[in-house]
Amino acid sequence: MMATQLRDFATSIVAVVEPETNALTVARLMRQHHVGAVVVVEAQERSRPVGIVTDRDLVLELIAEGLDPAVFTAGDIMSINPVLASPGMDAMDAVQLMSAHRLRRLIIADEADRLVGIVTMEDVLELLTRELANLATGVVGARDREVSERGKVYGETIGHPQDRV
Repeated sequence: MMATQLRDFATSIVAVVEPETNALTVARLMRQHHVGAVVVVEAQERSRPVGIVTDRDLVLELIAEGLDPAVFTAGDIMSINPVLASPGMDAMDAVQLMSAHRLRRLIIADEADRLVGIVTMEDVLELLTRELANLATGVVGARDREVSERGKVYGETIGHPQDRV
């Protein structure tokens, strides 16, 4: 059975920064952790997400404008009012939410708006690819079983269509 709730396949270890963190540090953190985004959390309540900074934000807001990433902060370039998903949200609902808001990532927060994880479009695609592969295996197995059963009924052995010349 497919693990379809976000809590079952989302990443629970998330790189976080505070709004005052300079953008150069943000970029270095992304490189160090091999991630394309960091969640910006409230300075006092470090578990509450207030925004997100992506590698794209760094490039478009700072680098392309010739601005110094050591001067600007995560708070200056973050996307504010992040779309939050609940850990119990179904994967297909998450896809619809991402699509509606044109997002590649969803921040996952509990009922108290505390950060519990992040899910990316790649995570969802990986899950769906696995499930499609399982479905294909099941379909092939059912076909093989049917071919085998029908062959027994008629007293002959039937092979795969690809075995015939």
